[in-house]
This record gives sequence, C-alpha cells and structure tokens, in this order.
Amino acid sequence: MPGKHGRMHAPALLTPEQMYRADALAVAAGISSLTLMENAGRAVAEEILRRFGARRTLVLCGPGNNGGDGFVVARYLRDWGWPVRVALFGDGARLKGDAAVMAKRWGGPFEAVTTSEGCDLIIDALFGAGLSKPLPDQLVKLIGAVKVPVVAIDIPSGIDGATGAARPVAFDADLTVTFFRKKPGHVLMPGRHCCGKVVVADIGIPDRVLDEIAPLLAENSAPVLPAAAPRQHKYQRGHAVVVSGAAHQTGAARLAAMAALRVGAGLVTIASPKEAMAANAAHLTAIMLAEADDALALGRLLADRRKNAICIGPAAGPGSPTRAKVRAALASGAAVVLDADALTSFAEAPDELFSAIAEYPGRACVMTPHEGEFSRLFSDLSASTDSKCEKALKAAQRSGAFLLVKGPDSVATSPAGKAVVNTNAPPSLATAGSGDVLAGLVTGLLAQGMEPLDAAAAAMWLHGEAARKFGDSGLIAEDLPGLVARVISSGIPENPLL
Repeated sequence: MPGKHGRMHAPALLTPEQMYRADALAVAAGISSLTLMENAGRAVAEEILRRFGARRTLVLCGPGNNGGDGFVVARYLRDWGWPVRVALFGDGARLKGDAAVMAKRWGGPFEAVTTSEGCDLIIDALFGAGLSKPLPDQLVKLIGAVKVPVVAIDIPSGIDGATGAARPVAFDADLTVTFFRKKPGHVLMPGRHCCGKVVVADIGIPDRVLDEIAPLLAENSAPVLPAAAPRQHKYQRGHAVVVSGAAHQTGAARLAAMAALRVGAGLVTIASPKEAMAANAAHLTAIMLAEADDALALGRLLADRRKNAICIGPAAGPGSPTRAKVRAALASGAAVVLDADALTSFAEAPDELFSAIAEYPGRACVMTPHEGEFSRLFSDLSASTDSKCEKALKAAQRSGAFLLVKGPDSVATSPAGKAVVNTNAPPSLATAGSGDVLAGLVTGLLAQGMEPLDAAAAAMWLHGEAARKFGDSGLIAEDLPGLVARVISSGIPENPLL
C-alpha cells in the first residue's frame, strides 16, 4: 500500500461562493468592506502602472462590487495624471452599498457602455467571477469589437469563475488581477486562456480564514519527490510493471516504462505477450522483460509482492483479454494505473470495472483518461454542464478510483473530494505518446510510495515542466522521460524516504 512520502503543497483555489465567505470572514474580523474594495482597486491600479504608460483609458464598470473596484481604479489613475473615462453598465441611481460609495468618491462623470472606441486601454470591471448567466447581447458585441489591451479585475467578464466556461464569450485580457486566491475559472479552460497573466493581490484578507473555509481545490505546484536514501537498494525504490500490447503495438508500453524508470522507480519490468517478446527485447536495456501472455500469467508475475505498481492500458488493445488483465492487476494488491485501452475495454460495462476496484479498497488505483475515454466510462457526467473539476470529482466518487483527466487543464481528483488543477502544460504536449509517458510517471511515483493524488499531481507537473524545458516546437514523446530526469535534477525539493 502506498506510503506517505512526497506530499503536495498546492495553493488553494476558492470558488466564488468561498471567496464571498472569505470577504465576510475578513469583515467579521474587523476589516471594513470599503477598505477591502479600496485595497483591491489600488492594487489593480498599481499593476497597471507597472506595465503601461499613461494612455487614454476606459474603465467599464458593472452594477455590483466589481464595478466598485473599477471606480477605485479610475480614481487612482486619474489622480496619477492619466486620461480616464468611466462607462457604467446600468443605472447609476441604482448603485448600492460599497459600489455606490466608490462611485461617489470617483466624483467624475460616467457614460453609458456603448463602444470601446476612443481609448488605448480598457479596464474590465463589469462582472467578475460571480457571473452565472450569459452576457447581454450588447456586451457580446462590444467584446467582439475590442482591439486594445484589456486589464480584467478579478476575472474577464464573460468567464464563469466556478467553471472557467465562457458565457458565451469573454474579454481576452492581457492581465487579470484577482484577490487573495485564484478561482477555478482562472485555471480551467477557456478561462485560463482568457485571463492572460494572472496576478493575485493581497488586499488584507487574513490567511487564517482558509482554516474555516477548508477549500478542497488547489492549483498544482512543484512537488516534493521521494529521494534515494544512502543505504537504500533498488527494491526499496519500488518495482513498476507495465503491460505491453501485441507485437505491432509495443512502443506505448516502452514509453511508459522508461518514464517510470526516469522518475525514480528502482526497477521496471514490461509484462509482454509471447508474440511481442522479440520486439520488446530489441529495444530494452535497463528495463526488464517478462512473458505474460494472459491474465493468469500476469497474476503469477504480480504474485511477487515486490512488484508494487502496475500500469496497464497503453496500446494494450481493447477487449476481453485486456479486461481480464485489468481484473488480475486489481486483485494483485499492487497500486494500479489504468490508461487508454484498459479504460476503453470497460466502455460497455463501467460498473464491472468499478466493482473490481471496490473489492480491494486498500489498494491505490489511478485512472488517467483523456476526455474521450472519460466520456466512454462516464457519459452522463461528460454531457453535464459541470466544471471539469466537478465532473472528475463525481467520477472519482462513483468509481472509487483517483482520476487524472488529461488535457491542457489536466485535473487530478480523489474519491474523498479533493482536486488539483495543473497549469504548466504547454501545447507541445499534444503529441502521440505523451499520455503514455504521463501514465508511466504516475506508476513510477506510486512504486516509490507516493500517495495516489500526490503521485498524479506530481506527474502532471513534471510532465508539463519537461515539455516547457524542451521549448516551443519539435517535442516528441521519446524526449519526455529524459527531460523529466533533467527537471528533477535541476532542483525539485526532495523528501528522503524514512
């Protein structure tokens, strides 16, 4: 069973509702809501000043607190000598609360929101992260006509802060300034793309409010990895097994196996059908090879309890032989990573897979589907309007497995309700075999004793960082395992095994 080595320390993400709670807790602690708004507006104005010279600026204010922040920004920029106009979406006479106070402090005129012409910079203070319904047609048309840089307050208007979805379009911001903590909409697509650079400003909310909120979502960060102890031998670093496909489908398993070895597993064996032994042997050196023609043979191989993590799925071939091997893997007691064909093989009978997972609850199981594979097992969740995090969380709870749902905004989730969103993966990772490497990384980390959610999160981060280290173009999957080793050796903090 996995140990407790290599835990993650990822920064929390707050839903819009949790952010409202953080504001309320700060006010209850004696911080005026007007002070929070003043601090927010000044923080945005200072970030603008750092990046832009004085220019004709249009501040678009909405009728709520996001608009109140915009009035503060307009006041500071005007006082610093900038030419500023304010346009209000709504009736100024109906402004309430802190937004009305800040509109009065602005003291200048405001026009109706009609056009983005006649300015060189737009400050988007229309709606913020609480948007939960489509934008009015008037704003959709305005957004489509914008041709100047945009700075968004909190989140670009049009993006749902809870899901990252566009409703139906959003400003394409150059800079987004948010407060205290990011929201899911800052890290989930397409919201992450629309935000541009995101700055999280401190506006005076004390960190201790997180203790009461207890957020379960986080943004991925550099992991703390298991490290080899001075007297440790290779079996104490874990022995990973990767199941190979047929003779003409062996490359994917070798990619996963090399990734498991490069990420630190002490030994890696490819379990190969007899017909593929020669093809695999011709390519392997440090990776071992064992014949496992069927589920019974795979079960015998895994009877050696030193083999403590297994990956099955990359080019394994969909169908009943793979289903049988999955059941043998799940029954072995080893940590199991289910990828690709291991998932597709259960598309017609997902409950059969979930029941097999449930039979051994003490054994870690991580599923690593891309969105198509996810939809085959969880068609109802895939079709829902929930966020990617919510879909993955519900799938983890239903299946009893940890999930790593791949994509430009990969999400790792646990059956206990925790989720981690990865944000460092470049577009170059959209290449054949990349997912096989990712599955191998998870397997190698599980073999070393990492907890499954931590292993999935660490694998996502290493995968993304390896691709970033390579550069913008020309990356192929074969490059990734070696790049992962370079990332690890370049200074990832280590946590020695006890």
